[in-house]
Amino acid sequence: MEKKTENKIDDNKSNLMLENRKKLTLSGVVEVISFDEQKIDLTTNLGNLTIKGEDLKMNKLDVQNGDVIIAGSISSMIYNGKVSKKSNESIISKLFK
Repeated sequence: MEKKTENKIDDNKSNLMLENRKKLTLSGVVEVISFDEQKIDLTTNLGNLTIKGEDLKMNKLDVQNGDVIIAGSISSMIYNGKVSKKSNESIISKLFK
């Protein structure tokens, strides 16, 4: 019998490519939290990301693959924290160590 192996994409992979401050291509996007013409908040595999600028528009949103393309005048991109791994220990077990 042959074993089939699946090629799994690295869960923590995230890419960000900015072209001429007008087009931003992102991969590894988990969720779009909020967006308007001046600010877009996203959750990525590497943490929360805030994108600020003017006339921001999401041209492509591929939820299955986590790909997003944003067009507009981009002034800043800021990661707002780290991804925390969930602990299997409960709070009570941590207290009584």
